[in-house]
Amino acid sequence: MDVAEGEMGTGVSRRGFLATGLGAAATLLLASPLEAAVRRLPERSLNLYNTHTGEWLKTVYWANGRYQSKSIAQASRFLRDHRSGAVHAIDPKLLDLMTAVHRRFGSKGALHIISGYRSPQTNAMLASTSDGVAHQSLHVQGRAVDIRIPGYGVRTVGRAAASLKAGGVGMYPASDFVHIDTGRVRYW
Repeated sequence: MDVAEGEMGTGVSRRGFLATGLGAAATLLLASPLEAAVRRLPERSLNLYNTHTGEWLKTVYWANGRYQSKSIAQASRFLRDHRSGAVHAIDPKLLDLMTAVHRRFGSKGALHIISGYRSPQTNAMLASTSDGVAHQSLHVQGRAVDIRIPGYGVRTVGRAAASLKAGGVGMYPASDFVHIDTGRVRYW
């Protein structure tokens, strides 16, 4: 076959070329808003401040096409239970979610962490004293974080997080924070 008969000149048929192109387009269209927000980044980084410990963390946790295990471990330690000191592996998708939310606001300054991982004991104690704490919280699985972005209101940050359709988003204006998690998509 020559080019006029259906070949692209590189050994790839027009049909194969179109199928590949349509497959790539479908992948982009079917990607969640979160995936679309982070996929094109050559590096994914976090700039965090823990409001309870006073610690800061700046790290690149995704580079060269993969998550960086050392940086994920640093983030897990940073997001530890500030009451007990217990550390738990943090879901890398939660880091992506935090990055995407922060980027919606220009990533200027640090994302403030109110609560990251919670040990089962800490979560049980909080659940016994507050109606706003789930007994089966995703904080216990390293899949949830409570955040604040200085200069932006809870509802503004909450709407930005919800637009990513990547998990749960809870807005707590009286306590001045937004809960985000990598569970099923839901809002409160």
